[in-house]
Amino acid sequence: MELFNFLLKNLVQCVEEPEQKIGRPRLRLGESLFCTIGKVYSQLSSRRAHTLYREAKEKGQIDKAPNFNAINKFLNREDITPLLHKLLVLSALPLKGLESTFALDSSGFRTNQFTQYAVQKYNAKKEHKWIKAHIMCGTKTNVIVSVRITKNNAGDSPQFAPLVKETYENGFEIKRIVADRAYSSRDNYNLAEKIGAEAYIPFKPNATGTSKGSLMWKKMYHYFQLNQEKFMEHYHARSNVETTFMMVKTKFGDKLKSKSWISQQNELLCKFIAHNICVIIQEMMELGINHILKQ
Repeated sequence: MELFNFLLKNLVQCVEEPEQKIGRPRLRLGESLFCTIGKVYSQLSSRRAHTLYREAKEKGQIDKAPNFNAINKFLNREDITPLLHKLLVLSALPLKGLESTFALDSSGFRTNQFTQYAVQKYNAKKEHKWIKAHIMCGTKTNVIVSVRITKNNAGDSPQFAPLVKETYENGFEIKRIVADRAYSSRDNYNLAEKIGAEAYIPFKPNATGTSKGSLMWKKMYHYFQLNQEKFMEHYHARSNVETTFMMVKTKFGDKLKSKSWISQQNELLCKFIAHNICVIIQEMMELGINHILKQ
């Protein structure tokens, strides 16, 4: 926990503090992010997490311990969502040099809310609502480099482009992209070719080798048909994205405590940031990357 807090404190210091001209002194933005991510990491309730804030104040990690309910209100702020996306990218950058193959997939996270149901008329059962997280992760360290959060009925393929573009624009060297057949489309293959990456996405049973403006689609279709064994050797790296979701859900839970759509997104982003910090700690121990502490 001490090493986690050390890395988290250095991470949130990258956030620019807005100037306050009027009103009572408020809790600093960086400290609010520190407490919020720490609370999600601990999986404690709001009242019990207040102990963490007091301990952090005693150790000089924050100047003031917030009220137990202040973090809940902070999570419900729409303006911190882009900040959390930024922190997610920053938390992945120390491992940029270790990753060249990336995998995409989506998974659902439960909420405390329930869907409407009609027991008398349809004899339906009570079910949790859930939201969908689309991630792109490295296949070597399982670090998450890009995230999109949607409603549960959102398709997977439309998320391919924003995830890949964001990862590429943030300076990651993408040599290979692996994803399941839900992402199989000519546009996605074209995008991979445009950034100089190889895409290994299996083709659906009704797919044909007709290019229709995508020579890469035609090339990979025939490669898939004639060299399936070699194709699948690359494709099997996709299982790492399932491992990444398992790591997040096992350590931080597959259930979101927040009730509003905004706070659910922010809470889930905090889970992914906490995961990345844990991955960095793991790599520090396994590979001896001591210079991360100085970044």
